[in-house]
Amino acid sequence: MNARLRADERRDAIVAAASIEFAGAGYAGTSTEAIARRAGVSQPYLFQLFGTKKELFIAAVRDCFERTRRTFEQSGRTARDSGLDTAATLEEMGHAYIRMLLAEPNRLRLQIQAYAACQDDDIRAVVRDSYMQLWASVGRVSGADEMALKNWFAQGMLINVVASIGEGSTFESFLDSLLAVPHPAP
Repeated sequence: MNARLRADERRDAIVAAASIEFAGAGYAGTSTEAIARRAGVSQPYLFQLFGTKKELFIAAVRDCFERTRRTFEQSGRTARDSGLDTAATLEEMGHAYIRMLLAEPNRLRLQIQAYAACQDDDIRAVVRDSYMQLWASVGRVSGADEMALKNWFAQGMLINVVASIGEGSTFESFLDSLLAVPHPAP
């Protein structure tokens, strides 16, 4: 790792490396040695920055949810600014999510690993709070009511399942067809 990186840049690079490793092997199955190797730093340096493997996992999970929230907000604001109604804004946010999943499949894998690690109280609290922030953000940006949000997030979880097991053009057209399902009027 380049010694000239600032501390926050080093931290971000380590979180990015940890996200890839945790996405593949999960919290329990990922070694800090593998993360350090991918990041190009020593294990002691990892622990100097993050204290524990759990704190590093939590940092990766927070980053994953935060980047997803920003994707939703950016696409939602663009949709609203172009005059789309609530249902169309939610649809555009869903399409942005699919584009994100196709471009960054490790983000979904890490999200799934985060859910799987929720037997740990600290991790569960972070996942719960991060998910609720997504919920609030989508509601605020789209203007959707509670029922529309429930339907949209339920459809999003279906997309997560399909995305986690599919690939190729058939997969992409199936994801597009999921988003074509009419949303109830908010």
